[in-house]
Amino acid sequence: MSRSTGTFRVSKFGGEEVRAFLPAPLPPGEPPLVLDSRLAELHSGALAAVGRLGVAGAMVPSAHWFLYGFVRKEAVITSEMEGTQATLQDVVTYEATRETERPDDVRDVCNYVEALEFSRAQIASPTGLPLTVRLLCEAHKKLMRGVRGADKAPGELRRSQNWIGGTRPGNARFVPPPPEAVPELMAQLETWLHAEDPLPPLVRAGVAHVQFETIHPFLDGNGRIGRLLVALLLEHWGLLTSPMLYLSVALKRHQQEYYTRLTAVRSGGDWEEWTAFYLQCVREAADDGVRVAERMFALLGSDRTKLLAREDATVAAVRLLDLLPANPVVTLPRVVELLGTTKPTAGKAIGVLQGAGVLQETSGKRRDRIYAYQAYLDALTGG
Repeated sequence: MSRSTGTFRVSKFGGEEVRAFLPAPLPPGEPPLVLDSRLAELHSGALAAVGRLGVAGAMVPSAHWFLYGFVRKEAVITSEMEGTQATLQDVVTYEATRETERPDDVRDVCNYVEALEFSRAQIASPTGLPLTVRLLCEAHKKLMRGVRGADKAPGELRRSQNWIGGTRPGNARFVPPPPEAVPELMAQLETWLHAEDPLPPLVRAGVAHVQFETIHPFLDGNGRIGRLLVALLLEHWGLLTSPMLYLSVALKRHQQEYYTRLTAVRSGGDWEEWTAFYLQCVREAADDGVRVAERMFALLGSDRTKLLAREDATVAAVRLLDLLPANPVVTLPRVVELLGTTKPTAGKAIGVLQGAGVLQETSGKRRDRIYAYQAYLDALTGG
C-alpha cells in the first residue's frame, strides 16, 4: 500500500540543491492506518507479552529487583546503537566506584539513565512537566551533558539543517525537515499524543517513534530520545507501570530492518510493515524480559536459601543480599552506607556473601576492593 506521508522543501545548501522532507501530521492518513487481521494478531501477541512482563515485575518483593538492571540494560543497548562501547559491567562498576576505563562511553549511558529517571519523575509528579516537547528538550539536555555532542545545543530544538547518511545534505540518505519547520512539527506531534485516536496505545507509541525520528528535532541524540519516548508512552498510557521493556535489544538485533522500515514509511507511507516489524520487536523484547526476570528471580531465591542455610549468616548479610539487585557492584564504603552500619559489620556481611558464592572480588587489589554480584549480572545479560 502506498500513501503520501509528507512533502519536500527544496533549498540551496552549500551551493547544492537539498530536498528536506516534511512529514504530514499524525495520524497516518489517506488511507488511514487500520489493523487488519494480521496486524491485529501481532498486536494481540505483543500486548499479551507486555502484560506478562508487567506481571513478572509485580511478582517480586521490590521493584528494584528488576528495574535497576532493566533500565541500565536498555541504556547500554540504546547507546550501543549510536556507537558507544560501554558494557553493563562498565556502567554498574562506575556507579559504585566512579572509576572507568571508558569515561565518555559510560557517561553516555549514565546520562540516558538520568534522562529517563528525570522524565518519569516529572510525568508522575502533580507539579512536574507533562509529556510534552518541553519535557523531551529537558531530557535531551540531560542526555547530552558533558559528553560528545554537548556542543550541539543540548535541550534545544535545532536551528540548523541536519542529515542522515552521507557527508552533507546534498548526498545524504535522508534530510529531515528544515529547522524553521521543526517547532511546528513537534507541536503537532505533541497535540496528537494527547488527542483521542482509534489506534491502540501500543501501536501509537510505535507511530510516534517514527514521526519523532523523521522530524529529527535535535542536532544529536535523536535516536536515544526517540526510543526513550516509546518507554515513556508505554508507561504514560498504562501499558506498563515501570520501564521494564528494553526495546532497543530487539531493534539492535534487527537494526538493518529497523532502518529499512523507517525509510519505507518516509518514501512510500508503508506504516503497515513498520507496525508489523515494531510489534514483533515489542513481543520479542517483552518475552526476553520475562525470561530474564524469571532467571533473576530464581537466582535470588536460590541464593537467599543458600545464605540462610549457612552457620555464619548474619542479618546484615541477608539485608545486603536484598539490596544487591539495585547495587550489583559494591565496595566496603558503599556497603557501610547501604546498611547504615559499621565497617566491621559491613565487612563481615561481604565476607559471608563471598563465602556463599554470591559476591566475587573483581578488582584484584588488596585495598579499595570491588565486589560484584556476577551471577545476577550474567542473568541480566544472558551470560
